[in-house]
Amino acid sequence: MNYYVVIPAHNEEAFIEKTLQSLLAQSLAPKKVLVVNDNSTDKTETIINQYLLASPIFEKINATSTTDHMPGSKVIQAFNKGYNTLDSDYDFIVKLDADIILPNNYFEVVAATFETNKKAGVVGGFIYEQDSTGDWKLNHPMNKDHVRGAIKAYSKKCFEAIDGLKTAMGWDTVDELLAKFYGYDIITLTNLKVKHLRPTGKAYNKKAKLLQGKAMYSMRYGLIITLIASLKMAWMQKKPKAFVANMSGYLTAYKEKAPYIVTPREGKFIRSLRWKGIKQQFI
Repeated sequence: MNYYVVIPAHNEEAFIEKTLQSLLAQSLAPKKVLVVNDNSTDKTETIINQYLLASPIFEKINATSTTDHMPGSKVIQAFNKGYNTLDSDYDFIVKLDADIILPNNYFEVVAATFETNKKAGVVGGFIYEQDSTGDWKLNHPMNKDHVRGAIKAYSKKCFEAIDGLKTAMGWDTVDELLAKFYGYDIITLTNLKVKHLRPTGKAYNKKAKLLQGKAMYSMRYGLIITLIASLKMAWMQKKPKAFVANMSGYLTAYKEKAPYIVTPREGKFIRSLRWKGIKQQFI
């Protein structure tokens, strides 16, 4: 199968070489790896340029955006700038972070999954992060049927059905909800262990912590589901302030009549899916 990899990269000099090397070592090589150098001010571009010489699979484009490392808008703007330069001759498209080490057979297994399961829309492994003792531990959200935003692979048909990735906080949740809306499955592969070199959220601007509630509003969760989801998130993370921040973000978006990122019909499906998940936890 043919696949493209798009990597948004902003000041990743400490990690990106290991990411590019792991792509070079794949048993099923990508047709193209497009690195979007997004306003980097360190040695990121120098490292990318070295890999342009190392293999013809690597390509680079430069982008200029805000220097704030905000989730959603910045990274997906860079991804979209790269994706829009690609042709349509691929079977699946990958959005990959620049601080990832993949096992050598990663995309061979992902490709086989797409080939054998025609309903597979989003496929990925599980992310491990290093703890203070140096051990690699599973770091995954509450829902194990979720592919982390750092390692998303989409079938071409699914990606086109969901109309690509939304330039907003919550993009890596709404993509899977919309994939389900259009009849696709989300496949997580426990045998694919991915190393994430920088703990999630470490580089985010402090303002980013207030955006989760806004994302829930933009996905048309509604007040009650947002309340339940925020309580669960705060409980699981042992961070009471997360509940306050989420609800504040939601109510602010409501007062400002912020734009939605899904249609009313898609929102109805999302709420139904969320209520189904909530009810199953009490059965």
